[in-house]
Amino acid sequence: MLVIGSGATAVTLVPAMAETAAHVTMLQRTPTYVLPVPAEDPLARWAKKVLSPRLAHAVTRRKNIARQRWLWRFCQRYPKAARRLIRAANVKQLPVGFPVDEHFNPPYDPWDQRLCAVPDSDLFKAIGAGRASVVTDHIETFTETGVRLRSGRELEADIIITATGLNLLPFGGMRLVVDGAQVSLPKTVSFKGMMLSGVPNFAFAVGYTNSSWTLKIGLLCEHFCRLLEHMDEHGYTACRPEVSDPDMPTRPLLDFEAGYVQRAIHELPRQGDRAPWLVSMDYHADVALLRKGPVADPNLRFSGPGA
Repeated sequence: MLVIGSGATAVTLVPAMAETAAHVTMLQRTPTYVLPVPAEDPLARWAKKVLSPRLAHAVTRRKNIARQRWLWRFCQRYPKAARRLIRAANVKQLPVGFPVDEHFNPPYDPWDQRLCAVPDSDLFKAIGAGRASVVTDHIETFTETGVRLRSGRELEADIIITATGLNLLPFGGMRLVVDGAQVSLPKTVSFKGMMLSGVPNFAFAVGYTNSSWTLKIGLLCEHFCRLLEHMDEHGYTACRPEVSDPDMPTRPLLDFEAGYVQRAIHELPRQGDRAPWLVSMDYHADVALLRKGPVADPNLRFSGPGA
């Protein structure tokens, strides 16, 4: 069996399939940072024994948020040290003499793209047991029995799975039309990371690229519900974000180097250089803005009977 790719999908599939397949090969063009993590959280296990379920959940959640934030900041500030630590963790989990620098040494710094986590080192265990292997090379062509690589090597496979990423499709391909005119997404600016300039009564949610994706989704949903309550309370039927400074500099919606983002970046909305047009990737700043901050904003235009 051959799995093409080395992202989250591939590192999840390979150890799972290696349990029953004769052998699974993970073929990658570019290595990915892979970190082993415990499948069960020790703090959560302890907290459940001594605390109420609600408090145990809160303690564990705060710890996980803090750990994710610390890891990202550490990688951003000390990329060389982070690279060494990740490599040391990989060496510890892999068989002696395994070519770590060939297969687990990406050309970019940690967290320039998302890190892959493997629970209980399952990927490394499958490699160590000989049930899985990693090949780093480029595909030249598919053959009747598998693939031929640029190096001339041929990989045979009964089944080939392409876990090679995705193409982003903004809003599922939905066409937005305002007053009969189709909205050009690259000409819009994201408001608080959940609405678009000039588009009334339309909300979306984009999560964190440097932490748990759903961590921000929850905050955005809370804020949007508070916005709806505000509109109901004042009798508004529509709200539309409007950029007050037409000369405000803009940049891509997502500052992220992953290939699937860069391929679609020209089709996405933009973000500004200041709040509320800035797409924040800081959880604590977002808590203050989205959970505790007011929903009314000088850049929001409300309309309806109560306006």
